[in-house]
Amino acid sequence: MKNIKLRLIVMNFLQYGVWGAWLISLGAYLGGGLHFTGVQIGSFFATMGIASLFMPALMGVVADRWIPAQRLLGMLHLLSAACMIFAATQTEYMSLYTAVLLGVIFYMPTISMSNTVAYNALTKSGLDTVKDFPPIRVWGTVGFICSMIAVDLLGFAQSANQLYFSAAIGIVLGLYSFTLPQCEVSRNKPTGSWVDALGLRAFALFKEKRMAIFFVFSMFLGVSLQITNAFANDYLTNFFGGIAEYKGTFGVEHANILISLSQLSETLCILLIPFFLKRYGIKNVMLISMFAWVLRFGLLGLGDPGAGVWMLILSMIVYGVAFDFFNISGSLYVEKETTPEIRASAQGVFMMMTNGLGATIGSYAAGKVVDMYGWPNSWFIFAAYALVVAVLFALVFRYKHTPETK
Repeated sequence: MKNIKLRLIVMNFLQYGVWGAWLISLGAYLGGGLHFTGVQIGSFFATMGIASLFMPALMGVVADRWIPAQRLLGMLHLLSAACMIFAATQTEYMSLYTAVLLGVIFYMPTISMSNTVAYNALTKSGLDTVKDFPPIRVWGTVGFICSMIAVDLLGFAQSANQLYFSAAIGIVLGLYSFTLPQCEVSRNKPTGSWVDALGLRAFALFKEKRMAIFFVFSMFLGVSLQITNAFANDYLTNFFGGIAEYKGTFGVEHANILISLSQLSETLCILLIPFFLKRYGIKNVMLISMFAWVLRFGLLGLGDPGAGVWMLILSMIVYGVAFDFFNISGSLYVEKETTPEIRASAQGVFMMMTNGLGATIGSYAAGKVVDMYGWPNSWFIFAAYALVVAVLFALVFRYKHTPETK
């Protein structure tokens, strides 16, 4: 029993270590080492949105019907690692973008697939997934943070070595995945219409006004998701690094470590969600998230690695509220408001609207804003956008909540 938990902890640690090796630091390499424009940098982070539109659902069908999930997980990680190794050798925009896009296309479905593998292993061991999975999953965030810090301390944050580092972890995890407990496949033909087979029934939720408004605003808020991932490291390392007053400061020299406070805050804020949802309801929790995004962006614009470093630190702490209170609470709201037969598909729609459409639009739009207005003005524009979304959501979304006092 303890052995399977340890094996799943290792899987989660490596799963998110692959991502943490480059997600936060890639922008600094693209902007500083390769001198790409804001739009070009944004396009790399839009790849995750593009992949999220179709790959998780497609690979889910493959795992359900043809290739056991643990084996497919390993294959996808090895393919992604190969793409990242090739990407590390490229310096021209189009070839590098294509290689990263393919790497992300293979990586993104592994996020949900690793959960499937974990649920299967816990169930086979007679364990409670609701009780036993969260303490295992938190090691994924630990792996993400450890990769960020390792890339920083090894001096990889502004070079292609971060991609090699990510690929090395991916190869280890790819091979390790083949040793995990077997997941069953169902080779029976699906029953029902092709609409049900493809999980499209959940789109009928758009006929319900409240759910339609919720999904639309999820997309609007999803626009904010990848902005700091794409530009925060580039901003600290290259913008402030070019100012004599801030050269040699911790925030410039070790931006990845400073930004890792965001992930630490994210881990801790997950624990606050049950209390806030029961006490204040989904509308107020979402509004808290939206105003937290305003603070996240505004504090980045106002702070600096010198005397204003406290504002940068506060921005990192606020990120946990901004991210968790939206992503986790929104997912729980969808779970509560949908029927069992479309629940999984409804989660897919929520993922598509936020990490797919929202993040893709946001990455490209943010890059354009950066090119037009530069730093730190762009942070204030992002903050103003989040504020407008929050005010509109407060006015448009109707939801009556009865607080739980116990």
